[in-house]
Amino acid sequence: QVQLVESGGGLVQAGGSLRLSCAASGRTFSRYIMGWFRQVPGKEREFVAAINWRTGSTFYADSVKGRFTISRDNAKNTVYLQMNSLKPEDTAVYYCAAGRLDYGLATSYKYDYWGQGTQVTVSS
Repeated sequence: QVQLVESGGGLVQAGGSLRLSCAASGRTFSRYIMGWFRQVPGKEREFVAAINWRTGSTFYADSVKGRFTISRDNAKNTVYLQMNSLKPEDTAVYYCAAGRLDYGLATSYKYDYWGQGTQVTVSS
């Protein structure tokens, strides 16, 4: 049974940093794309970043490029999202996702597995 468990969310002031973790279990993820999405009430889930687990290639939304960094730890089967220079508009529930996809990695429905989400709140 595949499980993705996010942690690390919380309340931070604008300009601060947080590191989210996504612990993955239940299968080998070496052929998967691991993604981070975020969602605020009333809006669609928004792509944030993704990483190819096998190659380590990374992809970012323009809104977070240069501020967020996605990485993975093979030994711990964990994906991280380091978020720096946080802004109030980064406030959302952040979700970890996994999928075997060759394209469309910014498209949420292409991912097969999702975590429960972790709240990130950035105060101004």
